[in-house]
Amino acid sequence: MANTLTNLIPDLHEALDVVSRELVGMIPAVRRDTNVARAAVNENVYIPITPAASSANNTPGVNAPDTGDQTIGNTSVTISKSKHVPVRWNGEETKGLNNSGLFSSIQADRFAQGMRTLVNEIEADLWAAAYVKASRAYGTAGTAPFGTAGDFSDFAETAKILDYNGCPTTDRQLVLGHAAIANLRGKQSILFKANEAGSSDMLRNGMTDRIQNFAIRHSHAVNVHTKGAGTGYDFIAAGEAVGQTTLSLEGGTVNSTGIKAGDIITHAGDSVNKYVVNTGLTATSGDIVIGDPGLLIAGVDANELTIGNSYTANLAFDRNAVILATRMPAMPEGGDSAEDVVQVMDERTGLMFEVALYKQFLQNVYHVRVAWGCEAIKSAHIATLLG
Repeated sequence: MANTLTNLIPDLHEALDVVSRELVGMIPAVRRDTNVARAAVNENVYIPITPAASSANNTPGVNAPDTGDQTIGNTSVTISKSKHVPVRWNGEETKGLNNSGLFSSIQADRFAQGMRTLVNEIEADLWAAAYVKASRAYGTAGTAPFGTAGDFSDFAETAKILDYNGCPTTDRQLVLGHAAIANLRGKQSILFKANEAGSSDMLRNGMTDRIQNFAIRHSHAVNVHTKGAGTGYDFIAAGEAVGQTTLSLEGGTVNSTGIKAGDIITHAGDSVNKYVVNTGLTATSGDIVIGDPGLLIAGVDANELTIGNSYTANLAFDRNAVILATRMPAMPEGGDSAEDVVQVMDERTGLMFEVALYKQFLQNVYHVRVAWGCEAIKSAHIATLLG
């Protein structure tokens, strides 16, 4: 049977330009990984993480020192979701819309809406995976960054966190929510002066490519983290050393949510550095995990933790710190009952989607579908800009 979907491709692409689309900043900012894409749903793929090395004194001797071994760590990435958006028509619906000449355009718009739904879910998953794995944060919770005209401290201090952590400088991304972008457009007038900014992009287009070595991205998925309600947690008697990422706590009052992943914490011995909780705690005592490189100032016995206020999580990171894997849903040997299948690229994100046609009794259903997984694999190379 001849293809029944190929002729739809021009309509699909035209519709993608017309249907309302939320802004995506995470998807184009992260690393795509084809090794993960080969995995089955819920199958882990392990990515090696090389630990820091230590030096040793050069001491002359007959033999070379018996050193140099390391335990190579790893983190896992999983294709965790395989989803579709159905688009179904029966014969009477098709006949009526064809009589009015509307069928082709409405069908194309429905396909585009299907891709929009899946893109928004992927974008939200990326943001949610990344912000809870950040290392430290800068800014004031509840106050959008870039609110002071001519002040680029938010760029500088966020970059400072990444610099201190040893993050590469070659491909840094800064994904901002609506309030942060609005402040850039409304209050940072220097960006509109082409002779000083080096470009008229912000003035003409309301967006610019790079500032302070960050590729600027605008994402609708950037959202509010609601703080954990726990109080009274403090360090156990042994205290916690510089570089510690697993922190042992006691004396807490849970208040139903305790300390949540994504919470910003400080401790009584260090009110300057704002550490991001990667793994939370819903008991009165136990361990939490903060992002690498861990504590910058040691915490002693009974140093109490403070959980910062709820905030909007704008994110700065190296592209390779966050991974996205997408692929077409796996088909059984010999295929399934689909009458035809075609792949279409969403030009806004570069993501590929599969559109499959299933013929039923007096009706047809199309599935717009994709499988994906995402993970933040390098917390030291992720920083949060509070908003």
